[in-house]
Amino acid sequence: MVEANPSFPMLLQRFFVDYLRQQRAVSSNTVAAYRDTFKLLLVFAQKTIRKAPTDLVLADLDATLILAFLDHLESERKNTVRSRNARLSAIRSFLKYAAHQDLTALAVIERSLAVPQKRHDRAVLGFLTRPEMEAIIAAPDCTTWAGRRDQALFTLLYNTGARVSEAIDLKVGDVVLDVSPVAHLHGKGRKRRSVPLWKSTAAMIRHWLPRLTDASPRAHLFPSGRGQRLSRSSVTQRLGQAVAQAACTLPALADRPISPHTIRHTTAMHLLQSGVDITVIALWLGHEHPSTTHIYMEADLAMKEQALSRLQPIVTAPTRYRPPDQLMAFLQSL
Repeated sequence: MVEANPSFPMLLQRFFVDYLRQQRAVSSNTVAAYRDTFKLLLVFAQKTIRKAPTDLVLADLDATLILAFLDHLESERKNTVRSRNARLSAIRSFLKYAAHQDLTALAVIERSLAVPQKRHDRAVLGFLTRPEMEAIIAAPDCTTWAGRRDQALFTLLYNTGARVSEAIDLKVGDVVLDVSPVAHLHGKGRKRRSVPLWKSTAAMIRHWLPRLTDASPRAHLFPSGRGQRLSRSSVTQRLGQAVAQAACTLPALADRPISPHTIRHTTAMHLLQSGVDITVIALWLGHEHPSTTHIYMEADLAMKEQALSRLQPIVTAPTRYRPPDQLMAFLQSL
């Protein structure tokens, strides 16, 4: 028998266990993102309205509390507008689910769902030049186990344009190194795609595999030092060290914010500049909608416009035609 008006703790538990995991079968990354959102929201509500998480009711999640929470994320936690909007999306998803479970809170939910996403300026697309990318790949110390792993990881990221989550989730069995080397990536929304590997990438991974303690098909291709799944923060940290080392020869890298996602942008831009069709790039990157890939075309066009603006054309002022003076013509003929 279904409970008439389930409590807020019961609704939240059902949202994660029944709705997200069983009905929608979302990825573990999505569950983790939603979990973090509600952990922050519950702590904020406890400080703001003086209610413990177990004492909250659905009506407490009104528009006033949600707006205050979103402002708190930006002003105190220094989250970006994109992060703010992502948190709001998680809250909206829960409220839409709750609206079907507790009809008495429909009025409050309707007002809360009216809280809009915040507009923001699109950040300038950052990517690396080929010499910069090559310098970063060559930076790790290949005489060490971690350096060899990092070099193989950065090469695969650049080759495939994979998200960092896709790369660290790769298993040994997901990479085929035979006649036609390919990497089978597991992307967002449980979507899978296969990306060809360059010969140099395949050769680097072949040299890396014998250094793995566990090279079984289900083992992680790029594990941590303890043999566990490598974390996102670890990849970011190791990339930062490689960038710092590469900056010794390329000082322009020193003051630039470079993340694993920058390598993904770099792959897309280099493919575009090499003449690869935009729809192929969308498939390469695993974009659900090709419109997402158009940001790279816009960035490339902006670069060309900047280059043209630096070429100042020589413009001469138009002169008015004057017929030759007859007296000067006579003197000139003498």
